[in-house]
Amino acid sequence: MKILFASNNQNKANEIRKQLPSHIKIVTLQDIGCTEDIPETGTTLEENAQIKADYVTQNYQLPCFADDTGLEIDALNGEPGVYSARYAGEDKNADKNMDLVLKRLGDSTERSAQFKTVIALNINGDKHLITGVVKGEILTEKIGTEGFGYDPIFKPEGSNLSFAEMSMDEKNQWSHRGKAVAQLIQFLERISSEVK
Repeated sequence: MKILFASNNQNKANEIRKQLPSHIKIVTLQDIGCTEDIPETGTTLEENAQIKADYVTQNYQLPCFADDTGLEIDALNGEPGVYSARYAGEDKNADKNMDLVLKRLGDSTERSAQFKTVIALNINGDKHLITGVVKGEILTEKIGTEGFGYDPIFKPEGSNLSFAEMSMDEKNQWSHRGKAVAQLIQFLERISSEVK
């Protein structure tokens, strides 16, 4: 089975590929020659994921899925949330985003947060939404060099490591995207077995 991941984020694509069984292959927007930066005009993660999936369905008529992910920090009233990638500006600079979070939290002891990934899957004429959530806390400084985005300042509940201190396999076992992709795989396995 081949399915399009409606993204040009190679970090995300690599994480997802690592989880997939060998008979499910993903291609990215880059692979099909789509260089369009699909506008994320929604006000929720669900809306943005669906906008991206629908863009591909309408323009390329391919089975596809898209994701949108947000870091939701309790002490910041759920910020950065749907604006996570552009929290510190349109250049989507991860270091600037993390610096802004750390500055706004200051020396607050209330550092609970969660990462949420929503996957919108368009396949066989149907639309499906899949959600993965991991709770944790924001560290007081960046720790680790692996991963991307906010990984150096987020530590999931039950772990002593930030996401940026974990290997890709370890992160996939803990993370919001890992949980959502696991559900996506189950769903795709089910519909491929029904086709047989």
